[in-house]
Amino acid sequence: MSRMNGGEALVRSLHAHGVEVVFGLPGAGQYEAIDAIYQQEGMRYITTRNEQAISYMADGYARVSGKPGVGIAVEGPGFFNTTAGLATAFAQSSPVLLITGDHHGVTVPGRPRHDSLNDYGAYSKWAARANSPAEIPGLVREAFRQLNTPRKRPVILEVGPDVFRAEEEVRLVEAESFSPVAGDAGQLEHAARLLAEAKRPLVWVGAGASEGAPLVRKIAEHLGSPVVSSRSGKGILPARHPLSLGMFEARFKPLKDRVDECDVILAVGTATDMSGRLATQTVIRIDDDPDEIGLDGAHTLGIAGDAALSLDVLHNRLTGLSDPQPNVTEDIQAINTHRFGPAEQLQPQGAFMDALRTAIPDEGILVGGMNQMGYYSRNYYHCQSPRGYQTSSHHGTLGSVFPVGIGLQIGRPDRPVVVVSGDGGILYNLQELATAMKYGVNLVTVVFNDNAYGNVWRAQVEEFDGHVIGTELHNPDFVKLAEAYGARGVLAEDADQLQAAVGEAVAADTPTVIEVPVEPWERRY
Repeated sequence: MSRMNGGEALVRSLHAHGVEVVFGLPGAGQYEAIDAIYQQEGMRYITTRNEQAISYMADGYARVSGKPGVGIAVEGPGFFNTTAGLATAFAQSSPVLLITGDHHGVTVPGRPRHDSLNDYGAYSKWAARANSPAEIPGLVREAFRQLNTPRKRPVILEVGPDVFRAEEEVRLVEAESFSPVAGDAGQLEHAARLLAEAKRPLVWVGAGASEGAPLVRKIAEHLGSPVVSSRSGKGILPARHPLSLGMFEARFKPLKDRVDECDVILAVGTATDMSGRLATQTVIRIDDDPDEIGLDGAHTLGIAGDAALSLDVLHNRLTGLSDPQPNVTEDIQAINTHRFGPAEQLQPQGAFMDALRTAIPDEGILVGGMNQMGYYSRNYYHCQSPRGYQTSSHHGTLGSVFPVGIGLQIGRPDRPVVVVSGDGGILYNLQELATAMKYGVNLVTVVFNDNAYGNVWRAQVEEFDGHVIGTELHNPDFVKLAEAYGARGVLAEDADQLQAAVGEAVAADTPTVIEVPVEPWERRY
């Protein structure tokens, strides 16, 4: 045991659990923790310019680094400013630890103090409060147990200013090791038999299958099975692979018909509702979250276990039961040729998407925002690597993608990150360009600028007799604004210029903002 204050107990406990990066905005009530980070070798503190960015960056970091994202925010308004990012991380199943103070309400004389621990359920998996420095190591250990076990989602730890300041004898605890396990061997044997006997199998993957990407490919090739994905599952099987059918889009009838014709579906790491398919199709669902397995009965056979380990067992069983099937890909090629052919593309969106696909390396990450090009990318961006396509989650959080992109780039500095945003959403958090500059985060950001909240503006024009109100925007010159921060600012007025600008930005050693002026576009989604 050693005598230390609560800030030291927290930071030394985080370090023991492998934390290398902490996102935060320093303020009263957490000075001891910030000072302890200063003294902790091997730990970086990333200062944001808005607490909202703390949780967004931690979310992005967690999505690709293989480690939980950690943030510290002051209590009250500082904490409340993080909740949009926490809700997004919750929807994305990102393991984020948010540390904050212990008083988020207004104290009214004569009334009981509000207990904030009761309020966290909408955006956290687990929450606790440290009442003394000695409690902190055990609570951090439990927080990491929650972060590393299914289902991975944000957790919140309250440490009040008085606890950070207090000094006492503290016993640090070792980090707990977490070993994922495969699903039940008997169930995987049954799944292998169902797939071996299938006439027209299909593999359907979500982000939860990312670590098992090589096995997804092996199983699909053994079965001769096409592969479809959720949005976040894009790239688990590279888009150029002849068995890839890309993201499932029910509105594209040839793709829907091809999926509907399959007799056995192997759904891995996806929350896609399969309940409507059970009448005519056999669904095998593999997921590490037991609650997800039983959520809606959307499976014939539900297997709870780590995706990669389960797929390894399944592949071994499958190859022992059946010979490799011929990869008959003519129908897949026909569907893709139709879907991605010129007749299905809107312009200039199609040309801009081609430019992005060409300029971004295979290992790069595209982050699609809540704008028309972001929506367009869901179908038409060909992703070639796992976790290479990121979104605002099913919450559709406007303004999240820029700080999420910074977190992604910090988490994987070896992978180029390109954010696609509209002019409305980018100004939610563009002040974090100062953060990117300060810490050398060479993020590439493309802003498609139509001087409007374009989707809402279009609805007002088309559905409300042209009653345009609140949607036409006065914007800065984004090129000059980027340069004012010290970043690179580039104007790209067509697809060729965009391709050149993104290619140069990916190779640059400083953040880049690329402004693309556009006219209002035809609504696709």
